[in-house]
Amino acid sequence: MTTATKSEAYLKGEALCKQLHGEHSGDQMVRELQDICPDHIGQIYEWAFTGIMARPGLDILTREYLIIASCVTLGYATQQLKAHIEAALSAGGTKEQIVEVILQMLFYAGGAATSNALRAAKEVFNNSH
Repeated sequence: MTTATKSEAYLKGEALCKQLHGEHSGDQMVRELQDICPDHIGQIYEWAFTGIMARPGLDILTREYLIIASCVTLGYATQQLKAHIEAALSAGGTKEQIVEVILQMLFYAGGAATSNALRAAKEVFNNSH
């Protein structure tokens, strides 16, 4: 998709993705999906970022904490969990708050999912600047 054919919603979502994920996990996602299903990139930008993340009512950091909690509860979304931990840090969240969000899921997601999420968070924290 060329810049000339990108919708306003696509461009808005792309900008929010870059704001939250920088040139790390957002760009990695695009590289991984570009060859297999470039339409999915547009869906993520237009639907997830513009349609959901940019809605009024909740601030971006609260939305990121909710996504982190959801990823912990799923137990299998480790790549997305790491990306949203990075985004929460970019949105002003602290390591301590992120750990609390993950720990809050202990009774809902289980010990293994919580423990694995804490390990994923440690990896992100160790790689963040």
